[in-house]
Amino acid sequence: MAGLKSLAKDTAIYGLSSIVGRFLNYLLVPLYTAVIPSATGGYGVVSNVYAYTALILVLLTFGMETGFFRFANKQGEVAGKVYANSLIFVGGLSLLFVMFGMIFLHPISALLEYPDHMDYVAMMILVVALDSFQCIPFAYLRFKKRPVKFAAIKLLNIIGNISLNLFFLLLCPWLYKTAPHLVSWFYHPDYLVGYIFVSNLIMSAVQMFFFIPELKEVKYRVDRALMKQMVSYSFPIMIFGLVGILNQTVDKMIYPFLFESRQEGLVQLGIYSAASKVAMIMAMFTQAFRYAYEPFVFGKNKDADNRKMYAMAMKFFFIFSLLAFLAVMFYMDILQYWVASDYREGLSVVAIVMGAEILKGIYFNLSFWYKLIDETRWGAYFSLIGCAVILLLNILLVPKYGYVASAWASVAGYGVITAFSYLMGQKKYPVAYPLRSMTLYLTLAAVLYVIALQVEIEQVALRLLFRSVLLLLFVGYILKNDLPLKYIPLINRFIK
Repeated sequence: MAGLKSLAKDTAIYGLSSIVGRFLNYLLVPLYTAVIPSATGGYGVVSNVYAYTALILVLLTFGMETGFFRFANKQGEVAGKVYANSLIFVGGLSLLFVMFGMIFLHPISALLEYPDHMDYVAMMILVVALDSFQCIPFAYLRFKKRPVKFAAIKLLNIIGNISLNLFFLLLCPWLYKTAPHLVSWFYHPDYLVGYIFVSNLIMSAVQMFFFIPELKEVKYRVDRALMKQMVSYSFPIMIFGLVGILNQTVDKMIYPFLFESRQEGLVQLGIYSAASKVAMIMAMFTQAFRYAYEPFVFGKNKDADNRKMYAMAMKFFFIFSLLAFLAVMFYMDILQYWVASDYREGLSVVAIVMGAEILKGIYFNLSFWYKLIDETRWGAYFSLIGCAVILLLNILLVPKYGYVASAWASVAGYGVITAFSYLMGQKKYPVAYPLRSMTLYLTLAAVLYVIALQVEIEQVALRLLFRSVLLLLFVGYILKNDLPLKYIPLINRFIK
């Protein structure tokens, strides 16, 4: 239990930067949807560009985050040496990417169909290069068990980005109308979407200064033998990472190309992306869990009870994922106001997107069997299969059914690779997951969700009250079966 308590503590701290940070970023969703009308497709442009940058970020980090943890925890390896070689490799790759991107900026912009906005592409080239390099110092902070600094940097970056967005999208337009001489020398009212990228670039550059201590404390010497081993280990992780991020972003990348009118595709993509943000609470929880779980798993690999711990971690992840799903769906009457009214038609996909996120989290938990036995190629195989399913379903169904098909394609893709990973994992690295208990939780959550949908209550307050009771029933079941109050430290003080 001590291991699980440590995991829960680190998850809570990392969750501060992930959950609270993304919640603060939620504030940008109503801002973007309020100042960028859905009919312009501007928010679709933002979603499309960020989809490409997410893909490139995985390419440039090259799986070195996981590689760093593996070799830093490996017997006989010096963590500082592993860290230095990770920085050199990712930093060199990022620098080459910037040089290549700037030299071929015009053809790249034309290929992405942004020939009139090469500045968008240039800014995001710089952002993704900075962010990829910074992934290694962030991993180092996790390895050194410094979640507080990790969370502080993440939160400062997010708060700064939000502040800049508010400045460019709200304050500057107001000043431009009331006192134009104050901002007219740098502000252009037609450059609305561009300021979103400007804000991101500024904060990515500023964030580098927080890593000066971590960048100064190592000796930058290339260990060729170690580098070769790390690259060999990390390359398959990068491959399935690339395909894995495609599973999340391929719909947003190809969406504008699936419609006869590119503008219509951007409009629909904007609505889909804005509505999907409501479901991102699941991604927040998964990310916070991942930050704590990765170093936890590689550290526990030396312990005798490691497989039991992995099984219990999976169970609790699944339980609280279902709790998050019910909370979001039961309070949709409130959460719908996070997006402007002309975007709310897309809220029908929230439940589907959350289902895909749960499957993605389960797949992440399952993925450690091939990482621990150094057979990372299996992750590449699974990711390729999932990507093929998602891509094929998007191409076949999106032109006819729109963004609902994109959401279901993600469920199908993650469902297939989750099943494959579980079946193969039980052969290669068997873990006795508590499937019966997890099935009971899934059944209870499904029954409560159906009841909430079927019981029609006109008055919003009464409807929310009724759904709150249903949510408390689920919480009560958790407390009765798996998390008794006496094991919760703060409550335990009062019931002793």
